[in-house]
Amino acid sequence: MFNGLIREIAKVASYKDNTLALYAKHKPNLGDSIAVNGACLTVTRLFEGGFELELSLETRKNIALSNLKDLVHIEPALRYGDRIDGHLIQGHIDAIATLSRIEKKENGVDFYLKLPKDIMKFMAKKGSVAVDGVSLTINDVLYDEIRLTIIPITFKETLFGTYKIGRKINIESDLLARYIERVLNFDKESKQCQRMSYIY
Repeated sequence: MFNGLIREIAKVASYKDNTLALYAKHKPNLGDSIAVNGACLTVTRLFEGGFELELSLETRKNIALSNLKDLVHIEPALRYGDRIDGHLIQGHIDAIATLSRIEKKENGVDFYLKLPKDIMKFMAKKGSVAVDGVSLTINDVLYDEIRLTIIPITFKETLFGTYKIGRKINIESDLLARYIERVLNFDKESKQCQRMSYIY
């Protein structure tokens, strides 16, 4: 589990053969979980000044691979007893959003993120969302977009200041919203599965 507070900006050494190598001050152990731009990955090798992580096929299918270059957000997994300042995050990317608008405000910047339609049901005004691994509050829910306000300290501690319109962004919805949706729709989904089994 993670809480969406970026602990370090790591430098990408390479990404090839489904292996991501990072230079970082953080010194993990083999097998540790680290969120990279919000995606939970496992440390498979250590080297001087950094470490390697392996990306499974499932991970590669669901994250914005184009951003595994230059610099990335990293957050080591929480330890029992750690303070949670953001919200609980699993590191399981639900969708890839597109940054559609950037609007500067008096003491922050608004990001508008366009999301796939099937993920919008998990978005709630004043609810939580993980954006490239950063815990943020949703200020508005529109038809197929959400509006987030990035405050100056968040710009300072993340890569958000480098983001341009059109960028692909990893999104993880609030895990409580996902479980609630599953419970509420379990009977309906079970009946659909039963009907499909009869067909086959």
